[in-house]
Amino acid sequence: MATSPRLFAIAGGCILAFYVGYIFVERGRAAVVLKQTTEESAIPDVAVVTPIKSPDKVSLTLPGTIDAWYQAPIYPQVSGYVKMWYKDYGAHVKAGDVLAEINAPALDAQYAQAKATLASVTAKYNLAVVTLQRWQNMGKSHAVSGQSVSVAQANEQSAKAEVDAAQRNVDHFVALEKFKIIVAPFDGVVTAREISVGDYVHNGGGNLTSAGSASELFTVADVHRLRLFVSVPEVFSYILQPDLSAKVSVPQYLGRTFDAHFLTTARGYDPNTRTAVTEFTMDNPNEVLWPGTFASVAFTAHNEHSHLYELPTSALVFQEKGMQVVLVKPDNTVHFQDIVVGRMADTSTEIQFGIDSSDRVIANPPADLLEGDKVNVVVPDRGYNQSGFGKSE
Repeated sequence: MATSPRLFAIAGGCILAFYVGYIFVERGRAAVVLKQTTEESAIPDVAVVTPIKSPDKVSLTLPGTIDAWYQAPIYPQVSGYVKMWYKDYGAHVKAGDVLAEINAPALDAQYAQAKATLASVTAKYNLAVVTLQRWQNMGKSHAVSGQSVSVAQANEQSAKAEVDAAQRNVDHFVALEKFKIIVAPFDGVVTAREISVGDYVHNGGGNLTSAGSASELFTVADVHRLRLFVSVPEVFSYILQPDLSAKVSVPQYLGRTFDAHFLTTARGYDPNTRTAVTEFTMDNPNEVLWPGTFASVAFTAHNEHSHLYELPTSALVFQEKGMQVVLVKPDNTVHFQDIVVGRMADTSTEIQFGIDSSDRVIANPPADLLEGDKVNVVVPDRGYNQSGFGKSE
């Protein structure tokens, strides 16, 4: 019984020694695992893609604006008060149809004065003609001097010039009197009416706006055909060929498309947007499309760069040396490759020089990656890379 405490002490010491040994072994194992994990974490995981050839056809969708074939804002040529208007918004009109009438009492008075002036100078001219004839008859018998005959002839010519001037003035007011009737310049639709009965309008403009500028009386649009205007980016201007066509979608007709055909282009770029205004024509049966409509214009054209390769735009690296991509070499080390880019889009970019179809390109290279670093190539989870570019495992 005396030895029991001693045995317990020995047994406790053995257990303690075993536990301490176990702790040291586990710490050693943890250090090894930590070292391995650290070394593995130091090698970044990357997904790679392989370049693909550009498609034979290029598809492009751009915004556009539909406008009338002809559209004319109509301003008055005389000042006065609107007597009556006859055509409202949406009215179909023929060329020459009366749109409105203007009362112009001041113009009428000027017209009457011009006619009176013409009558006065005509009477003076008739007197000058009779006087000249008398002086010429007396000159034949040498009853008067030749100087007197010349004076009478000059007076007749002066009176005739005054008649001609007065007649031109009357013709001027005759033309203005016709402008009291506002007519449609061509067949079309009234898309705007900016006057009402009793409004005062002045020569060259309608009512004055709050900014002091003149507004038109009416706007008439010919919509039997339409013009479509699209601003085409400079990099896609090569598609602008005489046989180019487009499919047009508009918000008010979901699921329906309209055909548009190339007419002309501005042959110059806007320096602010680097686009060229391009005009297309559209038929408008039953006048279903209206001027001013926003349009989504889809083009499909031959791709003259189909021999080039494409990569995701996210694969590009912008360095002080220029544009680069990061290639993964067979030993899984990286190399920064200089490239020359072509057309750039949101999701893909054409590469003119620097890569080949067999290259493995990092799809989204880490910012801290350096030349010669080792990487671990992994396959991304489903849905992570749906760009359609070739994948390399």
